[in-house]
Amino acid sequence: MELTALDFQQARVKQVLFKSRLRSVLYGVREAEPSLFTMQDNPLGQWLNAVLKPQYSHRPEVAGIERLIRQTLDTGQSLVRQHQRGEMEQARAGLEQIERLASEIDVLLTTVERSA
Repeated sequence: MELTALDFQQARVKQVLFKSRLRSVLYGVREAEPSLFTMQDNPLGQWLNAVLKPQYSHRPEVAGIERLIRQTLDTGQSLVRQHQRGEMEQARAGLEQIERLASEIDVLLTTVERSA
């Protein structure tokens, strides 16, 4: 079954969900759960493996998306560690890195979506 614009929109929503959860950790609203930073528990990682890879694993953009998700999770975990060490402002400033990675993911998602 071909992927639709809705499928790709769901991916973007999952990405926003991760950023929102990370931001709430860095601003002290919630505790950091280890599952927040694992590919198999990350909603976008799950979407990648369940929806995108089965049909488009041959596309180089998919490998790029996977690499960027892993980088996002690693960066997010690093920011949380920084926050836990008391470096709150630096950790919050690091959200810019997360935004840049999210933009790169979005570009790749758009490329795959247009080819779908």
